[in-house]
Amino acid sequence: MKFIYPAIIRKTESGNYRAFFPDLMYCEAFGDTVEDAVDNANDAARDWLEAEVAEEEPDFPPVSDIQDLEIKEGDVVRNIAVTVRFYVGWDE
Repeated sequence: MKFIYPAIIRKTESGNYRAFFPDLMYCEAFGDTVEDAVDNANDAARDWLEAEVAEEEPDFPPVSDIQDLEIKEGDVVRNIAVTVRFYVGWDE
């Protein structure tokens, strides 16, 4: 199953970048560059979604429209796509 959620990448006061997902509670990642933050955000989103799949009753949040996000000047928004593979017996 493929999931696509927007991530906001914002420069921090220390000069690195923080990527966070408005739709995935507490899902965030950091990187020295925007590209590093995007790569790490992809891993964080995959971990978040795989943990949700493992729940007895998974609850996947709806995807926000990019126009509805609170974007600050200098923010970068990227759609992060994650594929979670379901295996035989995953729901048992």
